[in-house]
Amino acid sequence: MTSTAVSPSGRLDYLGILRFSGQDALNFLQGQVSNDTRRLADGTSLLTSYSSPQGRVLALIYLLPHSSGVLAILPREILVQTMESLRRFVLRAKVSIADAADSLVLAGYHGDHALQSAGLTIPQAHGGYAEQDGVGVARVGRENRYWVIGAPGHRALAAHPQGATLIEQAWRGANIRAGLPQVYAATREAFVAQMLNLDLLDGISFSKGCYTGQEIIARTQHLGRIKRRLFRLQLPPGTWSIGQALRLSDGRHGRLTEVIESDGRVEALAVLNIEPAPSVGASDSADPVAPSSPAVPAIELPLPYRLS
Repeated sequence: MTSTAVSPSGRLDYLGILRFSGQDALNFLQGQVSNDTRRLADGTSLLTSYSSPQGRVLALIYLLPHSSGVLAILPREILVQTMESLRRFVLRAKVSIADAADSLVLAGYHGDHALQSAGLTIPQAHGGYAEQDGVGVARVGRENRYWVIGAPGHRALAAHPQGATLIEQAWRGANIRAGLPQVYAATREAFVAQMLNLDLLDGISFSKGCYTGQEIIARTQHLGRIKRRLFRLQLPPGTWSIGQALRLSDGRHGRLTEVIESDGRVEALAVLNIEPAPSVGASDSADPVAPSSPAVPAIELPLPYRLS
């Protein structure tokens, strides 16, 4: 993680793509996700959450306003489950939800130079989106990274010779450094959106109106009961996994949401109590840390945004 080498760009096969098509697609999504989907009509990509009625995050999704319909990027391991859950809410809406794997693939590009070398246009705005020759490009928030999405045969979406694992690790490592959360099968329904810092990452609209889970998310925000947040950590060498519960040396406890090892250095994102637990080994139903669990001598690393 400390290397100055340029991160490799290429296909992100661990992520999948859902396509929402039909005249009611935007209105349907407006009633299901935490961000304001009307912004998609202005050519803006969105980070958003899809939650249960109890306000627990089922998926974190990047929405793109592609010409073939609204595209949703999320981990492939929860794609089918998320698709089936959303389909239950379609009812009479004129919207179709499908896995776009047969026609579209996704790549991640690090930096303007990599994007330009592939012959693609750079979206300038925060979250900006543009299409060129059937290939969509979206800036990842305010970062100098880009989603690239299109047909498998395009040269910008060819498989990288260094392999999918290296590309995935580089992308997930950049997400960790940026404090950008993700939800996988092991952490599905474990957190409310604010615990993943979505309110700090422009992932929640508090003025859009009702959507699934909105009551809990709004109550959490307005009553000031955000007791857990997403933190960036350096962990000691060992066996670590997404969803793993841990207790830090300072008494805070929680769960890992993302973790990678590179060059002997382990970096992670974890949802932790903001304040240390009142007693050693204290836990709750969401973070079952046994009282006998050893304390982890983790080092807290800075995030590029304030936890406030």
